[in-house]
Amino acid sequence: MIIGYIRVSTEQQSMKNQKHKLLEYAQINKLVIDEFIELEISSKKSQKDRLLDNIFEKLTNGDIFICTELSRLGRNMLEILNLIEKFNELGIKLIFTNQPELSTNKNEALSSLLLAIYGYFAQTEREIISERTKQGLAAARASGKILGRPKGVKNKVRILDPFKEEIKKYLEIGLMQTNILKLINSKLEKDISLTTLRYFISTDTDLKII
Repeated sequence: MIIGYIRVSTEQQSMKNQKHKLLEYAQINKLVIDEFIELEISSKKSQKDRLLDNIFEKLTNGDIFICTELSRLGRNMLEILNLIEKFNELGIKLIFTNQPELSTNKNEALSSLLLAIYGYFAQTEREIISERTKQGLAAARASGKILGRPKGVKNKVRILDPFKEEIKKYLEIGLMQTNILKLINSKLEKDISLTTLRYFISTDTDLKII
């Protein structure tokens, strides 16, 4: 049995595009997708709400689970790696159409190694950012600075707000922030610094937990 999994978090994302990529891959590789699971739900919801538990009940050894990329499975690398380990334990093959090097249907050993590397660097990067943020706040308090936005100051649109979902996607797949910076700067008229990107991530409630 082959199940195609399609999940979007916001209306701005497209189920149609994801489904097209899965069908295109299946056609090229002469596969027949028996069932599609399509849902609009945040990655912050439980695995049960995202119907992943239901998928584990349907698929057995030798079956295939196909989706576009790692980020469709969860909101952080630790959760994603745990899910992949469960798929492997049950003998279910994984196909990521946008990240074929991570698919387990052909070279399981290589994909496991790459996923472990992704997870390690993603976690290390988060720990470094968290520690630097804590140190910066502690230094600011020690110097007597008042933290937070002054009363009466309205929220302003930040330069990276239009790229928030894109940045979130990169963080979810474990892309290093130096590489994210290059991708974002290629779309800006004026380059931003790595410090600006890190501050944006660390101060945005939707991004700093990734």
